Amino acid sequence: MASKSIITDCDIKSGVEIEEFSVIHNSEVGKNTHIWRFVNVYGATIGNNCMIGSLVEIQEGAKIGDRCRIQSHAFICSLVTIEDNVFVSHGAKFVNDLYPPSGDSDEWEETIVREGASIGTNATILPVEIGRNAIVGAGAVVVEDVPENAIVVGNPAEIIGYADE
Repeated sequence: MASKSIITDCDIKSGVEIEEFSVIHNSEVGKNTHIWRFVNVYGATIGNNCMIGSLVEIQEGAKIGDRCRIQSHAFICSLVTIEDNVFVSHGAKFVNDLYPPSGDSDEWEETIVREGASIGTNATILPVEIGRNAIVGAGAVVVEDVPENAIVVGNPAEIIGYADE
């Protein structure tokens, strides 16, 4: 762990690498996870064997499963659950407040990304459920649930096919 990072009140498992200039508070980080530079994590849970890219923010209450890859500049807000083996590409953003800035966290809604899903670069994900092995295209704006294995693109995101076809 780099000495130029700030790590407080955390449960950091064995084999974790945290690069310098990251701030991690009140969080759990699973075994063999690598956290790159300039990452902010507070009140979150990150599973085993994950990679968290530079300039990622993971907010309080967010949960990331095992073997996930969260690329640089991604924003994972409170009430987001990402299951195992999920890929979140560069600049993907999650939203929990449909009427910002409401200021009332009781009005926020949750998002669930099921196992094996892939989120493209600069996608925006509103409070929805993204099905197992679904693919969200780059730049998509997801405003409705995405079925298992579906491929969605566009604004608003629409199904263009299925990964298992």
